[in-house]
Amino acid sequence: MAIRIIVKDPDPVLRERAKEVTKFNSNLHKLLDDMALTMYDAEGVGLAAPQVGILKRVIVVDIGDEHGLIEMVNPEIVEQDGEQLGPEGCLSIPGLNGDVRRAQHVKLKGADRHGNPIEVDASDYLARAFQHEVDHLNGVLFTDLAEAVYDVTPKSRQNGE
Repeated sequence: MAIRIIVKDPDPVLRERAKEVTKFNSNLHKLLDDMALTMYDAEGVGLAAPQVGILKRVIVVDIGDEHGLIEMVNPEIVEQDGEQLGPEGCLSIPGLNGDVRRAQHVKLKGADRHGNPIEVDASDYLARAFQHEVDHLNGVLFTDLAEAVYDVTPKSRQNGE
């Protein structure tokens, strides 16, 4: 397993639509393992393959609750309802957060690392995380959707310290 470099905005790979995964093999397993390690190392709650420069429809999410690490290949949001407005940040856009309106509840279908079909029901923060990561697979960043964007860079970094 290796920590991968997280691609930063405005890298054009973040604006491309990721391709469907058709081969469920050791390369995919390594990508999933590396993505989880990279996400944890960066103290994130989700990561999409385009964020490590790979245009594949692969995401990992772990919001630190009882669900633990969730890996999804070719995820698709098949149901959504309700509404929530809340803050989001992104490992590919350090120093900025934004208030984004999302569905309160989503149902996703996809596959696990072996190609077996899986379904996930998510609400609240977990639903937000999934929507954010699926957006990455479609070349959409939270700043495209945010009702407000604000700088969260620590003051010491703003002053060049």
